[in-house]
Amino acid sequence: MTAPASMFRTVMGDAFDRLHPQLQRRFSVGLASGEACTGRGVMHRVWHGQAFVKPFLALGATRNILVPRAGRNIPFVIENVPYTDTFGRETVSFVRTFDLPGRPRRFDAQMVLSPKGDRILDYLGTHQHLASELHFAAEPDGSLLVRSGEHRFREGPVDVRVPELVGAAAEVRESYDDTTGRFRIQVRVTNRWFGPLFGYEGSFTASYTPGARPVRPGLRPVREEVRA
Repeated sequence: MTAPASMFRTVMGDAFDRLHPQLQRRFSVGLASGEACTGRGVMHRVWHGQAFVKPFLALGATRNILVPRAGRNIPFVIENVPYTDTFGRETVSFVRTFDLPGRPRRFDAQMVLSPKGDRILDYLGTHQHLASELHFAAEPDGSLLVRSGEHRFREGPVDVRVPELVGAAAEVRESYDDTTGRFRIQVRVTNRWFGPLFGYEGSFTASYTPGARPVRPGLRPVREEVRA
């Protein structure tokens, strides 16, 4: 009998098997696998675009969205923990903590499978006011490419598509280096009109916790959004 697939295998289908085996394990995290994954490493570079971007990054940082400071060789942790949210949906946390001088900063995201099972929905921040569609693809070298699709803003009765003028497209590339035994990640966020806005690149090792694990306090968002 075939074991239930993770949400990432579900959206990728046969392409999931073309990922490097270490990426397959990392993205098999979920309620079915009973594993959580913690990555620890260094962001070799966190960068920002033009000066006008900084106020938006600072505003987002109040809700754990994006990182308001640039830097190099910044220790970080990413926590991928599966749990069932308030609405009964399987959720996997992607909570990144950057150990910046003076004050650590977090970039929170919680991923769920779309109702049609054809994409991942990425809810951002402590209150999930922003949601993005994510599309996953396996590259010829076994790395993973993730691109964002439509972004929506939701607050109370408001549910609107974020226009391209103020929105941004995210591209994430994750790979595994057999030589060093480390995952490598590169994130780039750009605006169609204003160019590069924000990004980071680094490497990390991963450890796995078998079996069910309680979600530690503070990992889940303050508010959960039901609209998909």
